[in-house]
This record gives sequence, C-alpha cells and structure tokens, in this order.
Amino acid sequence: MCGGDLPGERREQMLAEHGPVTLHVPGACSASGAVIMRVLRAELGLDLLHAKAALRRVRSGDYAGTLPEVELLARGLRASGVAATAVRP
Repeated sequence: MCGGDLPGERREQMLAEHGPVTLHVPGACSASGAVIMRVLRAELGLDLLHAKAALRRVRSGDYAGTLPEVELLARGLRASGVAATAVRP
C-alpha cells in the first residue's frame, strides 16, 4: 500500500502465505540501544514505552513481521550504522 499502513487483513494474508521474517541484528546487545530505539520510533511511529519493548524483542531475536516491514526497519538501522538483516526462519 503506497504511502499508507498495510490493512490488517492484507498483513495477515502475507504472513499466512509467506510466513514471518525475523530482524537479525548481530551484536544487538552491544549496539547502542538509543540508536536502535530512535530508528524504531522513526520507522514505526512508536512511543517511548513501545520502542523499549520493541528493543527488547530486537535484542532477544524475537522481532518478526512481514518481509516489507522487517526490511524497512533493517534499512533504517543500516542507515544509522547498525548491521541488520531480514531473515526467514
């Protein structure tokens, strides 16, 4: 969906057809939490509380979503100097 949020029904369809993709950030525990949270907030529009929760999921390797969602986030992280990739389980 160009320029807008993906409707929930379409997102669920993508996950059902293609499966989830995980955000892989090597050394996430040593990477700057502030940098990762800044990207999470900017790319996902999260408030501070939700960004902290997402940071915990990134650091534990549990952050997953559709390929476009995770790749967008990985690109934002790479642009900020944090190595990140979208990985299929």
